[in-house]
Amino acid sequence: MSEALRVFIVDDEAPARARLKALLADIAGELPNDIVGEAANGIEALERLANAPADVALVDIRMPQMDGIELARHLAGAENAPAVVFTTAYDQYAVEAFELNAIDYLVKPVRAQRLAAALEKARRAAPTPRETLARLAPEARRHLSVAERGRILLVPVADILYLKAELKYVTARTREREHLLDESLTHLEQEFASRFVRVHRNCLVAREAIAGFEKSAAEDGETHWSVLLAGLEERLPVSRRQWPTVKAAFAGEGKA
Repeated sequence: MSEALRVFIVDDEAPARARLKALLADIAGELPNDIVGEAANGIEALERLANAPADVALVDIRMPQMDGIELARHLAGAENAPAVVFTTAYDQYAVEAFELNAIDYLVKPVRAQRLAAALEKARRAAPTPRETLARLAPEARRHLSVAERGRILLVPVADILYLKAELKYVTARTREREHLLDESLTHLEQEFASRFVRVHRNCLVAREAIAGFEKSAAEDGETHWSVLLAGLEERLPVSRRQWPTVKAAFAGEGKA
C-alpha cells in the first residue's frame, strides 16, 4: 500500500473545507490520504504549515488577508514546500489563465474523481516557478517572505522603508530591523512601482517614508543629494542619474 498523501486545505469558507474533507474521505480507498491541517487564509496557512508539513495544499484563490496566489508565491521559496492545487468558483478568464500557465486547478463544486486526478498529478509534478505564479497575480503582494530558521517570516510591504540590493540578496529595511530577501530588485520595482521610487541603481525607497532630501558638497565640488527617512538617522545616497527623476516625482510635495 502506498504511503498516504499528506493534504492541507486552505479556504475561507468552512462549508468548502468540509466538502473537501468529505471528498478526500471518499477517495481514500483509491488514493490514501491524510488531512494534516486546514486554514481560512494564506497567513494562517503559512503559520500552520510550518508545524504540519504537507505534500499537497488545496488552496482557494480568493481569500481575505492573503489570497491563494500570494500564498503559493511565498510557499515557492520554502524548503519542502507542498505542491499547490488551486480551487476556484470564478469566471472563465481565471480558468483560461491557469490553463495557459499549466497550473492545476479545480472548479467548485469539486468532484471526487477530478480531485483524485489532481492530487495524483500534484504528487508527481515539479514545483511551479515563482515567475509563473507572478503572471497570475492580479495585484501586488501585501507581504514579502523571508526564510528564517526553517520558517517563513512575512514582512508587510507597508512596513518596508527601503529595498537595497547587496550581493545576491535584497535587504528590506523596516523601522525595527533588516530582512534578507531572495528576490530581484528589478522585479520588486516593477511589482511595487506605485509604492517605491528608485534613488540609486541598487536602492528603492518607499515614497511615504521619504521626509526630504539633503544636499552636500563633495571634495570635487560636485553637489550630492541624500534621502532623509522619517524616523531613521540613516541617509541614502541619490545617484546623479536618478536625481532629476526623483526631484520631479516629489517637486509638488515640498520634499525636493
